[in-house]
Amino acid sequence: MRPLLLLAALSVSTAAFAKSDPEKPNLVVFLVDDMGVMDTSVPFLTNAAGEPEIHPLNRFYRTPNMERLAASGIRFSRFEAMSVCSPTRVSILTGQNAARHRTTNWIDPKSDNRGPKGPPEWNWRGLDEKSVTLPKVLHAAGYRTIHVGKGHLGPEGSPGADPLKLGYDENVGGAATGQPGSYYGSKNYGKGGAHAVPGLDAYHGTDVFLTDALTREAKTRMSRAVADGKPFYLNFAHYAVHAPFDSDPRYAANYANSGKPKQAQAFATLIEGMDRSLGDIMAHLRELGVAENTLVVFLGDNGSDSPLGGPHEVASAAPLRGKKGSHYEGGTRVPFIAAWAAPDPENSYQKRVPVAAGAIQGQIASVCDIFPTLLAAADVPLPANHTVDGKPLQTLFTGKPDPARPREFVMHYPHAPHRSDYFTVFLRDEWKVVYHYFPGKASSGSHYQLFRLSDDPYESHDLAPDHPAELSAMMKGLAESLESMNALYPTDGKGNPVKPKVP
Repeated sequence: MRPLLLLAALSVSTAAFAKSDPEKPNLVVFLVDDMGVMDTSVPFLTNAAGEPEIHPLNRFYRTPNMERLAASGIRFSRFEAMSVCSPTRVSILTGQNAARHRTTNWIDPKSDNRGPKGPPEWNWRGLDEKSVTLPKVLHAAGYRTIHVGKGHLGPEGSPGADPLKLGYDENVGGAATGQPGSYYGSKNYGKGGAHAVPGLDAYHGTDVFLTDALTREAKTRMSRAVADGKPFYLNFAHYAVHAPFDSDPRYAANYANSGKPKQAQAFATLIEGMDRSLGDIMAHLRELGVAENTLVVFLGDNGSDSPLGGPHEVASAAPLRGKKGSHYEGGTRVPFIAAWAAPDPENSYQKRVPVAAGAIQGQIASVCDIFPTLLAAADVPLPANHTVDGKPLQTLFTGKPDPARPREFVMHYPHAPHRSDYFTVFLRDEWKVVYHYFPGKASSGSHYQLFRLSDDPYESHDLAPDHPAELSAMMKGLAESLESMNALYPTDGKGNPVKPKVP
């Protein structure tokens, strides 16, 4: 593990700053597809004292720009997402838990993929023109709203397939597809196939890797907003590091002698290319002279999909158990960093939303919190008649605990087939319960799994049989949370909902 790098002193172009001087801060959400909490050289997991612990995977991956971002801001060791992508993406844009907005599975672009016993009423259509979304609210407040990269917010032919119908002023690359047909410009990013990336014709037939093409487009659109004197909100949603695991030739040599399988090496090149993109975006903000006025939020959308190991073992997210789609922490815990692009304690925006430098926050937070956090940073009120499950993260950004925040998280997946089927996860403080609606091998035939994460962060010991009182209390919390959000449940095959049983 290379040590965290300190930010170098960088000059600011006052001439460029004078072009924009926005009345509100710029907001950048840097969202990485299928990147888990261990797919980085930045250590997010901590010991009992809250200090970062370096593990073998941290030494394998190369993410120096994430290191710089973490050194200038705060990272969260317990940041939770839904275990598959579309639910998380809708939660970021609405501030609602998936159990409430009901897009509880990834959206198949062509057909309803609820599963054999999935709820028929689930929100396969995703977002539409009537949805209250973060870009709509920010657009109404004067922001230039920009989407670059993966959308996956609705099936083909639906409004959710087009970010321009969801409140964005500009869209490059966003469509119904959840993965690229190819990362290679020489293959036109999959044009002509089921997963073609739109809007990048200028790069077709070139050697420009998809990650870099999207980065160039994001930089162009930020430049235009600054030139027009507009504060901007950029939702930069990389297709990386989702399959197909096309090796980025710029970084392949770094992993050729790693001893890892070829696909794992290719995955690592996608991680490093994504990190280069982050560095390019940060450098561009400085070149534009707006870095001090720009809040950057970096995160993954679900657990790792690294081609290392299976869904319920310790491998892809080692030492955590599980990966994307599973009910273990390796499926739901993701990297999260917040930082001002150029820290300046005298900056008026940063005085309103101070972010501790080099800090680690251990309190539970989730993707639902991004919506209210960014609106608060922009001094924009929450929209009326729209329920928000998330809470602002401003207090946690200081590195201190927030006693007023609920220390809970619900991840509801009433679907199959995936790596874990028909389950609900409920976190409260140090405890975690998993309810399996139709028990199978993944739960050793039991409805219940109970873990005390403070003693067993790697979910090695199921305490459900030996702690009946704690199990009952956690299951009561799980059931009440789902009911409060009017959640949908899997069915018994005859259309009758199957609700969790509180022992």
